[in-house]
Amino acid sequence: MEEKMKDSHDQRRKGGLKTMPFIFANEVCEKLAVVGFSANMVSYLTQQLHMPLTKAANTLTNFGGTASLTPLLGAFIADSYAGRFWTITVASVIYQMGMISLILSAVLPGWRPPPCTGNEVCKEAAPWQLAILYASLLLTALGSGGIRPCVVAFGADQFDETDPTQKTRIWNFFNWYYFCMGLSILVAVTVIVYIQENIGWGWGLGIPAIAMAISVIAFVFGYPLYRNCDPSGSPFTRLVQVIVAATRKRNLTMVTDPSLLYENEQLDASISTTGALLHTKQFSFLDKAAIVTEEDEEEWVSHNKTPNLWRLSTVHRVEELKSLIRMAPIWASGILLITAAAQQGTFSLQQARTMDRHLTHSFQIPPGSMSVFTILSMLTTISLYDRIFIPIARRFTGLDRGISYLQRMGVGFAISILATLVAGFVEEKRKHAAMAHGLLDSPHATIPITVFWLVPQYALHGMAEAFMSIGHLEFFYDQAPESMRSTATALFWTAISAGSYTSTLLVTILHRLSDWLPDNNLNRGKLDYFYWLITLLQVVNLVYYTLCAKLYTFKPIQLRPNEERKVELESRV
Repeated sequence: MEEKMKDSHDQRRKGGLKTMPFIFANEVCEKLAVVGFSANMVSYLTQQLHMPLTKAANTLTNFGGTASLTPLLGAFIADSYAGRFWTITVASVIYQMGMISLILSAVLPGWRPPPCTGNEVCKEAAPWQLAILYASLLLTALGSGGIRPCVVAFGADQFDETDPTQKTRIWNFFNWYYFCMGLSILVAVTVIVYIQENIGWGWGLGIPAIAMAISVIAFVFGYPLYRNCDPSGSPFTRLVQVIVAATRKRNLTMVTDPSLLYENEQLDASISTTGALLHTKQFSFLDKAAIVTEEDEEEWVSHNKTPNLWRLSTVHRVEELKSLIRMAPIWASGILLITAAAQQGTFSLQQARTMDRHLTHSFQIPPGSMSVFTILSMLTTISLYDRIFIPIARRFTGLDRGISYLQRMGVGFAISILATLVAGFVEEKRKHAAMAHGLLDSPHATIPITVFWLVPQYALHGMAEAFMSIGHLEFFYDQAPESMRSTATALFWTAISAGSYTSTLLVTILHRLSDWLPDNNLNRGKLDYFYWLITLLQVVNLVYYTLCAKLYTFKPIQLRPNEERKVELESRV
C-alpha cells in the first residue's frame, strides 16, 4: 500500500510544461501530414485521378468526416484498455502505414491514370486505383482516430487540477495547443502545397511522412517524464449500466430526499480521483438507478458488499450520464460551422483556381495555399486573445480565462455567419468579372480578378475557428466526467465529422436538384446561392445555440481542498 501511494505521489511530480514539446511534436506532425494532403486533395483528385469536381469535393469531406469519426474508437480504447500513451503510439504507427501507401500511389505511374493534355478526354482512375487511395485514406483516418482525442487529453493530464497554479495553465494549454497546431497547418498549406504543385506529389507526401516518423520517436522518448493515468474501464459500459438500472426501476416511486440515493466513494475512486459529481435535478428519471431496494441490499450482502451495477448505480455514475446528455445540444450546434468551413478546401479552392493568383510577375499562389490566410488569421486571433483580450476581460468578469467558453463559442458562430455571407458576395463579383470578359463558358481560363478578393472570407473563417473551436474543445474537456475526457475530446472531432458529412449531403442534394453546383464549369453555377443558404442555416443555428447556452447546467463537482489533499498524500507516503 505504501509503495502504491509513493507511485501516486511520484506521478504528481511528473508532467507539466517540460512534457509539452514531446506531446506537441506528435500532434504538429500529424497535422502537417493530414493537412499537407487534404488542403490540396481536391487538386490531386481532379488533376491526377481526373475525378469530377463534385465527386472530388464529396471524397474530401467524406475523408474528413471519417477521420473525425474514428476518434470515438480511439477514445474508447484509451479510456477502457490501453491508456492514452499507448493508444497514441500505436495509432501513429498505423498513420505512418497509410502515409507510405499514399506515397506509393502518387509515385508509381501504374497506380494512377495516365496524364492528359490539351482538350483530350481524361481517363478517370480505375476502380483498383481508387481502392488503393481509399485504403490509404482509411489507414490515416484510423491513425488520426487514436491521436486526435488522446493528445489533447494527455497533454491536459500533465497538469494537476488540484493545484490552483497548474489548473490555470490548463486553459493556456488549449490556446497554445491550437496555436502550435495552426503553425503546422501554416507550413502544410504553404511549403508542402508548393512542393506538391511544383516539385511532385512524391516529395509533397514524403516530407510529412518523414516528419511523422520523427515525431513518434520523440513522443516515445519522453515516456519517463509523463504523468500517465491508468484506464478506468469502459465508460460506455457504465453508461449502459445506468440506463439498464433506471429502466428496471422505472416503476419505483422517486425518493423525496436525494441524500437517500446510493453513493459509494470507494467504488467511484477508480474513475474519479479529483472529486465526486453532485446530484442534479435534471433528468430525474435516471435517478431511479440509484434507489436502494431490498433486493439490492440482499445482493449487496451475498456479493460481499459489492453492488450489482446492472441494478444499482451510484449518484456519481448517474451524473456522468446526465453530463453527457446535457452536453449533446451544445455538441450539435458546432456541426453547421464545420459545414461552412469545409467549403474552403473544396469550392473556395476551385474559385481560387479560376482567378488571377500572381503574387509577383513570375510566381503564382497555389490554390491550396489560400488557406494560409485562414491560418494566419487564426494564429493572430489566438495570440491577441491570449495576451491582450484575456487580461482585459479578466478585470471585468473575474474569470481566469477572461470569458466563459460558451460566450467564446457564441462569438465564433457570429463571425462564421459573416464569413459565408461575404463569400457569397465575392462569388457574385467573380462571376460578373467572368461575364464582363466573355469567360462564362471557359472554365479553365483565368478570370482577370485578383484572388485576394477571397482573403476576407478565409480570414473570417480563421477568426471564427479561433473562437469557436477552442471554446468547443475547452467545453468538452471541462464539462466531461474525469474518466471520459478522451471520449469527450472525441466528441469535439465527431462534431467535425458530422459537419463534413452534412456538407457532403448538402452538396449531393443540391447537385441533383439544382444547377447551383455544376461539375465542369463553376462560372455557370450559383455558388453564391449555396453560400447564402449556409449563411441562413447558420443564423438559425446561432439562435438555437443561444437558447442551449442559456439553459445549460454546468457540471457540479465536489473537489477536496488542495492543501488537505497534499497533507493526506504526504502522510500516506
